[in-house]
Amino acid sequence: MDIVARLEKIPVGKFHYRLLVITGLGWMFDAMDTGIIAFVLPVLIKAWGLSTAQVGYIGSIGLVGMALGAVLAGSAADRFGRKNIFAGTLVIYSLATGFCGLAWNFESLLVFRFLVGFGLGGQLPVAVTLVSEYAPPGDRGRFIVLLESFWGVGWLVAAIIAYLIIPRYGWNVAFLIGALPALYVFKIWKSVPESVRYLLGKGRIQEAHEIVKAMEEAAGFKPEESMVAPQVQKAYKATFADIWTPQFFKRTIMLWILWFGIVYSYYGIFTWLPSLMVGQGYSVIKTFEYVLIMTLAQLPGYFAAAYLVDRIGRKATLSGFLTASAVCAYFFGQGGSSGTVLWWGSLMSFFNLGAWGVVYTYTPELYPTRVRALASGWAAAVGRVGGILAPAVVGYMITGNDGFNNVFVMFASVMLVVAVVVGLIGEETKGKSLTEISG
Repeated sequence: MDIVARLEKIPVGKFHYRLLVITGLGWMFDAMDTGIIAFVLPVLIKAWGLSTAQVGYIGSIGLVGMALGAVLAGSAADRFGRKNIFAGTLVIYSLATGFCGLAWNFESLLVFRFLVGFGLGGQLPVAVTLVSEYAPPGDRGRFIVLLESFWGVGWLVAAIIAYLIIPRYGWNVAFLIGALPALYVFKIWKSVPESVRYLLGKGRIQEAHEIVKAMEEAAGFKPEESMVAPQVQKAYKATFADIWTPQFFKRTIMLWILWFGIVYSYYGIFTWLPSLMVGQGYSVIKTFEYVLIMTLAQLPGYFAAAYLVDRIGRKATLSGFLTASAVCAYFFGQGGSSGTVLWWGSLMSFFNLGAWGVVYTYTPELYPTRVRALASGWAAAVGRVGGILAPAVVGYMITGNDGFNNVFVMFASVMLVVAVVVGLIGEETKGKSLTEISG
């Protein structure tokens, strides 16, 4: 039995959950540093006299960095390893977030937010690739959605920091707290193993064998002493052209539309949400309270998606959650009483972030090991283009008549289009091994 077959035969156990938690905490810090800016913006608008266009630029510049980071880190992870790039990008975005707390004007904040985005964009596709290459086929969907659920925890931490710190100590301190995750890199170096599939692709068969042997022993299996590497595994320098071969053309088109639409809607809505609510007449403190509640709704959304993704499949779960999020976004944009806004905002958060969990499950499943991180990085980068545009588009639309309503009608339309595309041309990958799916 070859090493990959042995790896996939090992049932979910302590090793898998430990990897999930360690990687997930990195993901949580990622989300925390992303979310802090959304809560700082309403304060900066007043402190620095920012225009809506400038607020849009602050939201967009981070996504420019994320797009570049996703492409470069994805390619680097295929060359230098998942673990190394995961650790390096964490240090970059954490320290850059701390520098944001030292920003002295609009221009300096833009530079630091670009660096934050570069690190954040680089870590996400690498982390999901690492976890997906260790999770057993029948549990891979659940594990990736659970990994993505740490994003909701990170936003929750950001909301709590904003609620407790910003009104008392100022926005600078909130950013400085965001630098602390850099210390977590020592835990990553010590505890996160390199991907077995990556090691095999680089000809490091002995290292891959030792990792799988240790997993077998921990699972109560008698470890195999022979080192049999799959013949299909070999060193390969991935190129952009690889993801446009006839085998992957339709998958790449579908994923790029999916990523563009979901990132466009997410960052357009949630980067602006506190500022939009303040603009509707809510106080800063009341806005932080409402957004904190909406953020809490993300967690059951992830858990619902984790339950469904390996039962009804990726396509049905993803299309259903995107459609429901679109409906909720439409009604949220109609406004109304505080209770109505809170209800539809929480449901929108529930379904939108549940869909995100499936996106991160689905993306790496559609490509073979030799190009998986590169392809995932490019899909994420295309998504960041949507994220770059969205804050600026909202900044433009919100100044017009009935701008709040029009913004959410627009986001509802985008999510519906993406749901239809996934339903029509997406391929189902539920329960299949990565080798079986990718060929």
